[in-house]
Amino acid sequence: MSVTTPLPRYGRLSIALHWLMLLLIAPVYATIELKGNFAKGSEPRELLKHWHFMLGITVFALVWLRLIARWLHPAPRSLAGAGWEQALAKLMHLALYALMIGLPLLGWLTLSAAGKPIPFFGLELPALIGADKALAGDFKELHETLAVAGYWLIGLHAAAALFHQYVRRDGTLLRMLPGRQQA
Repeated sequence: MSVTTPLPRYGRLSIALHWLMLLLIAPVYATIELKGNFAKGSEPRELLKHWHFMLGITVFALVWLRLIARWLHPAPRSLAGAGWEQALAKLMHLALYALMIGLPLLGWLTLSAAGKPIPFFGLELPALIGADKALAGDFKELHETLAVAGYWLIGLHAAAALFHQYVRRDGTLLRMLPGRQQA
């Protein structure tokens, strides 16, 4: 097998990062949804927002590692049948990567424009732009709209994986599950 020949399974690093991203993205969404259960300015609400920011920035950092891993070890050949299915799968992956980059970046820009600190596990990240309350509102609105789109994209991605596993039975999901790698 040559170096450029795709592996039958995703590489270990790609698999690990895929599931790590899920383990980060789920609490990113959960923290922001749960904050609404607490009064504005309350300690639990502020703590949930703080964790939302930090986990979101962690997703932003790790997505670049994930893209490098994908570049170094390309994804295995698609098992999707028709050309339109392959195009749709590529578009879905592109959209998910765009969200993993765009949502945290928009969150960072929102905090920057609002003149608020950008917490990151004991550090304060620099503002990306100067304070501009109107721009902060625009960024926040776009961030929230894309986050809703993220629910749909993540759901469709999971549904497609389950469709391939239980309807098509083509092994697509198995290639991304952790487990022993083939030689």
